[in-house]
Order: sequence, then C-alpha cells, then structure tokens
Amino acid sequence: MSGVLGIELGSTRIKACLVDADDPTNVLAVGSHEWENRFEDRLWTYSLEDVWSGLQAAYRDLVAALGEDPDIRAVGVSAMMHGYLAFDADGELLVPFRTWRNTNTAAAAGELSDLLGTNIPLRWSVAHVRQAVLDDEPHTGRIDFLTTLAGYVHWRLTGERVLGIGDASGMFPVDSLTRDYDDELLARFDTLGGLPSGLRELLPRVLVAGEPAGALTMEGAALLDPTGALSSGIPLCPPEGDAGTGMVATGAVAPRTGNVSAGTSIFAMVVLEKPLARVHEELDLVTTPAGDAVAMVHCNNGASELSAWVGLFERFAAASGSAVSADEVFDTLFREALEGEADAGGLLAYNHLAGEPIAGLTEGRPLFVRTPDSRMTLANVMRAQLYGVFGTLALGMRILDDEGVTLDRMHAHGGMFRTAGVAQRFLAGALDAPVSVGATASEGGAWGIAVLAAFLGDAETDLSTYLERRIFAGSAASTVDPDPADVAGFATYLDRYRAGLAVEAAAVTAL
Repeated sequence: MSGVLGIELGSTRIKACLVDADDPTNVLAVGSHEWENRFEDRLWTYSLEDVWSGLQAAYRDLVAALGEDPDIRAVGVSAMMHGYLAFDADGELLVPFRTWRNTNTAAAAGELSDLLGTNIPLRWSVAHVRQAVLDDEPHTGRIDFLTTLAGYVHWRLTGERVLGIGDASGMFPVDSLTRDYDDELLARFDTLGGLPSGLRELLPRVLVAGEPAGALTMEGAALLDPTGALSSGIPLCPPEGDAGTGMVATGAVAPRTGNVSAGTSIFAMVVLEKPLARVHEELDLVTTPAGDAVAMVHCNNGASELSAWVGLFERFAAASGSAVSADEVFDTLFREALEGEADAGGLLAYNHLAGEPIAGLTEGRPLFVRTPDSRMTLANVMRAQLYGVFGTLALGMRILDDEGVTLDRMHAHGGMFRTAGVAQRFLAGALDAPVSVGATASEGGAWGIAVLAAFLGDAETDLSTYLERRIFAGSAASTVDPDPADVAGFATYLDRYRAGLAVEAAAVTAL
C-alpha cells in the first residue's frame, strides 16, 4: 500500500505519521522519538545533531510499527515555528539554534513593531536577526540564509531553500494578496542596515499549499533513513510550521473557524474575515498554509507544568506499591478535576516555565498559589492546573472578542484532549464557545503535514474545499458547548489570575 509521510518536530517529540496515499484519513503507522530543549548561555536551543538522530529514530519506530519498509509517494515536514537558524555561504550554522521560546529580543521587537506598523513578536525570526545586529554579534555579517526548523530540515532533504507561507509569516510579515513577503515592509526593514544584503535575499522562497517544493535527494534519503531502503526522488510539499499543520489537522482553514493546539506551548489560530481594527501586541498576524490571514494568540507555556504535576502523582502511586501508567494517571486526575468547584476553589496555577510576553513576563517561574480560605482539594488542584494551561491564552482571546471577531467553530487538538470531555469542556468554558475534538486530535501536526503532502499537486480544488470534502466529510468529532457554570467560574479564576500576575513578576525578580 502506498503511503504519504508526515514528519513534525515538536517541542518534546519528533513524530512520523504514515497515511494511506489514497485516503489520508487512514493512519497506517506512527513513530516517535522524545527530545528536550536545552537552556544554554541563557538561551533555549536544540542541537542539530539531535534533530537528525531524532528524525532517524522516529522513522525507524514507524517502520517497526508498520512491519516493513513503506512505499512512500510524498513527504511533508513540519516543525516549531519562529526562532533563528542562520547559515553562512558554506551552509554552516553560525550560532546555535535559537528557538521560539527565547525572550531576549524585546529591543528589536519593539523597534520593528514601530517601524513596520504591525506587531512583531519576540519569537519571530526577524526580531532575532535584528537583535543580533543590535547586539553587534560578529556572525551577522556572514549570514547567507535564514530559516526555521522546518525550512532547515526540508533544505537538507531536498536542497531547496523554500518555506510554506504559514511558517514564512512567522519569519517576516506576508501580504495575503500577493502570497509573499510584504515588499513595502521589506524595504522599510532594509533601511536599518547591518546585514550583508537585503533581507529578502536571505529568506526562504515562499510557497503555498499544493505547490511543488522539491524532491528527496540521495543525501536527504540517507539522512532520514541510513539503511538505504528509502528511495530518492520522492516529492515534498512546502514545509510548514506547527500552527499551520494544527489548522489542517482540525479542518480550520476557512474564515470564521479556529483551532487551539496544546502542547509545550499553547496557541489559538482564528482565520479572519477582515483586518483587525488596530495593532495588538498580544496578537500575531500570520496565515493559513493557503495564505489567508490569521490572528494568532501564542503562549510560550502550555501543558509542561501540568505534566510535571501528573508525574508527581504517578511517582506517588508507584511509591505506594500501586504503580499505574502515565495515561491512567492523566485520566484519573483529569476526571477528578470535573468534581472541582467552577472557580477551582480559589486556587491559582501558573504554568510559566519560560517567559510569557502576553503576561508581561521576561522569564518563567511556575507557581501554585492559594490563600488561607482557598479549598485545597485534589479536584480543585487539578482543575486549577487545567485552567492554568488556558489562562494566558484566555487573556489574548479576550482581545479578539473586543475586536468583534466571530467564530462558527473552534477545534482543539493535542495530547491533553485524549481524555474525553475534560480539557475540552474547560476550554469551552474559558473561551465561552463550542469546542470540537476530532478522532485525529492526538495525532496533531504530524498528521496535518501528511495531509498537506497528500494535497501536493491537487490543482482541482482549494485547500479548504479539499479538507471539507476529502478529509473531514465523514469524520467523527465530538462538540462540547460551554457550561454556564464553567464560563462564570473560569471568568472568576481569570480575574484572580490576572491580579496574581504581580506575584509571578515578583518571583521572576526575587528567584
């Protein structure tokens, strides 16, 4: 059976997903490899050696799950958006990979937001390169190519310096009409100087979903599969960021649709009908993989702190002689959270392992806070932890509400939604909107980029129609409407959460 391979490099896992080439809703096999970022010289990074050893491990795991070497018809690569990968003319990395998680670019982001007249978040690639210039880093005069993690992997596999428009829109602002970088804003940026050429010459070429993006070279095939079983010549779709693959994985690429992706980070994507009335520093303006304008609420911190608390209870169970699996612990604690009070009993959980620009935090300090009259039950503790995952996201989504942005449906995906009806219900309460979770929710972006690879070369239809008719027409999805008690309870929690950010800020200063 012919398959289409999707690979996504997430924050904690590299995942490979093989789908039926004729029916991408049919997942044939999945492989994965766990990895972690490193905090070195006060910057978050991954080594490029870990990129390739991890990709090879995930691919081997997929082949083992399938039981044979796959017949692959197309490939797609996705990864964490933003960040900074700078190479010289010999293809050598100039400084260690700086990920989206870094918040050292405040001066550059502020300068560029003023110059370009649009919000440039701290994690965007253009903020990183400008900050390097402002800091007089010697490597900036040798830059020949700037790209994202997905763009880098695609380049090494195919030799092509290209990027899908969704990922490109997190490097530099794009124009949704031309489906390319905004020429006027590029000209403004180039007046700043400090780089060896105009910025466009350093950036990947922009492609939209369905366009050919090169083919697997012999060297690329060997990088992915050192056994030699993988053939060269396989076509690849444009590499995309995890935000774009999340939209595809949830079928949310049309105006008035949106999705929430929850992992190490958490973000919401809302496809816009019209431009926003004004610039908001809490919102990114990016695009779908087809190039349509999207408002993005991106939070650096997602479910990692929640997972740490679950790990604590997993260890307690093992120490007590009643060892259970991590999935069982998650399920038990999530269901216990349903018994908690609507406002989490006065408890507060801050999940900030890293800095959080929306919350005004330059660094992270995870905190669990209660007052003497808070009700500290297990149910309230777990509800507070789940609410904490959505806290900063809700602050950003309130801005879209004020802009009058309307949603017909919001989809959610990510591992925390595997326990049916818990995180989904609390998210519906946090957003005061219906939330749908599909059968592929836990497969996430690796499946999403596989679908984009299956869409490669389909000139008969647009991406939104393709997803609606070919991928989601018969899909099973559960939708939860917001419970009025949850909406009111989360609103109370969020008021306390906002006020308690002063405690977070003090912790960053003191600890």
